[in-house]
Amino acid sequence: MLNASGYVTARRQATVSSKVTGKVVEVLIEEGMTVEGGQVLARLDLSNTEVSLRLAQAQAAAARAALEETRVRLRESKLDLDRTRELVAGEVASQADLDRAEAQYDSTQARLARQGDEAAVAERQVAFWRQEVEDRIIRAPFAGVVVSKNAQPGEMISPVSAGGGFTRTGICTIVDMSSLEIEVDVNEAYINRVSAGQSVDATLDAYPDWKIPARVIAIVPTADRQRATVRVRIGFDELDPRILPDMGVKVGFQENAVEARARALVTVPAGALWEDGDDVVWVVADGTVERRAVSVEEVRGREALLAAGLSPGERVVVEAPEGLKEGDAVEEM
Repeated sequence: MLNASGYVTARRQATVSSKVTGKVVEVLIEEGMTVEGGQVLARLDLSNTEVSLRLAQAQAAAARAALEETRVRLRESKLDLDRTRELVAGEVASQADLDRAEAQYDSTQARLARQGDEAAVAERQVAFWRQEVEDRIIRAPFAGVVVSKNAQPGEMISPVSAGGGFTRTGICTIVDMSSLEIEVDVNEAYINRVSAGQSVDATLDAYPDWKIPARVIAIVPTADRQRATVRVRIGFDELDPRILPDMGVKVGFQENAVEARARALVTVPAGALWEDGDDVVWVVADGTVERRAVSVEEVRGREALLAAGLSPGERVVVEAPEGLKEGDAVEEM
């Protein structure tokens, strides 16, 4: 019905980089390796980051110890306050002693609240440096196959282009082979022949004798005004290890059964049909008539759709007279 050419593409493909700039110390992958989501691909230099993490952990431990000491001081201040109140009630201590004890208790409470905030900040600092350590461990974002390795130990890597040509922006490129599909550009004059779900026969340029069943996924709803084409996405019915990204492919869009049958039907005037045990038409050829049995698909008003027995372009007799026999001469009007 319609032919086009395009390429095999992957819907999920990523060049994996790091969130921070650093020196690569270990690369754990090679081209062609299959990796799982979350698998460690490479590590960056952690020396300075780990020192900062240990410092933050020490500061957090000191903050927790100071907080615990202040809790003890607060319990002590509470006991002193209670005793002073009893002595004042017994007129053994003065009001000034009570005021002093209350101020000491309130001051210790305030110190405990401040140190609690400081301990929380210290814990967040530890969490920050732990994340910094994790950011220097590069993991696979999804399961796939490594198709290129772009960095080696000792090189600098950065999430943005920096340092001229001496800084890499990616460790490797991973392709999810289960997301392979075909992209073709169809001339916009023929896009009306393509529909979602339509069957397609695909043939890889590398394997010209292998027809791969496929199906239209979607028609991208925009046209290229310069090329006058519309992009069509086609999915494979079943993937095969021989199908690789960026392979050239030719596709043939198949006519569906309903359209094919409609194209095969021949329309004649309903008055051309005769019933003589079978459905019959009289076909005119070389000035004579020929009796031809036909298969009627449907009669629609003044038209009859024939599934077999008659070819497009043949002429038939409409409202044939009684007694017409095969071989009788007729004059075409």
